[in-house]
Amino acid sequence: MFWLYHTQWQSSFGEAHVKMNARLPVFHTGIAILLCLWLQNIRAEILSRSDLIAIEKPRVLGKADEYLDEEPRTVTSSQCERSAGGLHDYYSEGDYWWPDPENPEGPFIRRDGETYTDLFLDHRLAMIRLSDIVGCLTSAYLITKDERYAAHAVRHLEAWFVKNSTKMNPNLLYGQAIQGRYEGRSIGIIDTLHLTEVARGAKLLCSSQSFSVKCQAQVKQWFRTYLTWMNTHEYGVREKNHPNNHGVCWSLQAASFADLVGDEEILQWIREQFKSVYLQEMMDDSGGFPAELARTKPYGYSLFVIDAMAGVAQVASTEGNDLWAFQLPDGRGMHRGIEFIVPYIEDKSSWPYPKDIMYWKEWPVRHPSLLFAGLRYEDARYLDIWKNLEADPETFEVKRNLPLRHPLLWVSGNEVDSVSGAGL
Repeated sequence: MFWLYHTQWQSSFGEAHVKMNARLPVFHTGIAILLCLWLQNIRAEILSRSDLIAIEKPRVLGKADEYLDEEPRTVTSSQCERSAGGLHDYYSEGDYWWPDPENPEGPFIRRDGETYTDLFLDHRLAMIRLSDIVGCLTSAYLITKDERYAAHAVRHLEAWFVKNSTKMNPNLLYGQAIQGRYEGRSIGIIDTLHLTEVARGAKLLCSSQSFSVKCQAQVKQWFRTYLTWMNTHEYGVREKNHPNNHGVCWSLQAASFADLVGDEEILQWIREQFKSVYLQEMMDDSGGFPAELARTKPYGYSLFVIDAMAGVAQVASTEGNDLWAFQLPDGRGMHRGIEFIVPYIEDKSSWPYPKDIMYWKEWPVRHPSLLFAGLRYEDARYLDIWKNLEADPETFEVKRNLPLRHPLLWVSGNEVDSVSGAGL
């Protein structure tokens, strides 16, 4: 055996020191070497967190201070006359469905990749806004411990999920409707992808005195009810088994909701689906996703699906079931997926597939997959690319396909305390 008397950590921005006094028998030098390697890994992780806070702090606090003046705006703030639902029901319309030129008053027809110009967007925009407000305010709270940020985030959570006059019904019966065809569709569930960071923010805010135990329970109950609906209603069952980005996005949001409410059964299902379907059936040998490459916007959808895959790996991985490390016998896994897309993020002009028919110039942006993979695989190249991309895109098409925009929620969590404030 060996004896380790004490380990003292001193953290500061840009460096981490480990001071160790130990008495080790000579014949256990191998153990000592392993211990040193382990400590070096922790040191690298702390450095990354420190750097991440330094990068994020100006952006986060600048936006958070502005959001302190923003009042909640839920689905009850506006209603579409075309919706078959009520005031508290979320409603959206299919992006790629247009009036039929040969039958203008008849059912809409599909034009893949071409976004209809007269969509009802109010509820989508309100949910994206909620995601940004809660994600940003929670990040600001993690950095500063200023209760003003937490309290205002809680106000928005209460409005959306607690107050009877303004809360959203916990279902998506009327998402992605198509005029003349469907009042709602299963693929509409992808819209609540923007509740992923809301649920994560709610979990992290549970440490704040501004988030009462009663309110925590009410918010968690809303997400528990919605998660049950997602997992049992015919729309949800169809979406969770959808063989492209929709299925992955079901798992991303379901993983975040399950993590909030403590549903280990769903998390385990997601882990197995990740391995047996997303990697085994959906990823090709090169690391690409043929279902996305076949779309009329193959570049944007390839970025979207690898971000969603990275999000699932980040949320659902455990020490004993690490989705970042998992590989099929032929080598397919998250690392291969990242390696497929990174060259085309770094140099979009080298993209060997057709250009997207819309929004080609708006991509890439600051993709979470680059950050998560850079930290997980200790690859500075990924991190350098990530740092130099746009963090706050304004184009709706980009924002709707970028649900993870606040990395401190996912990389640091409460652990940010160990390095926040030091030299920042």
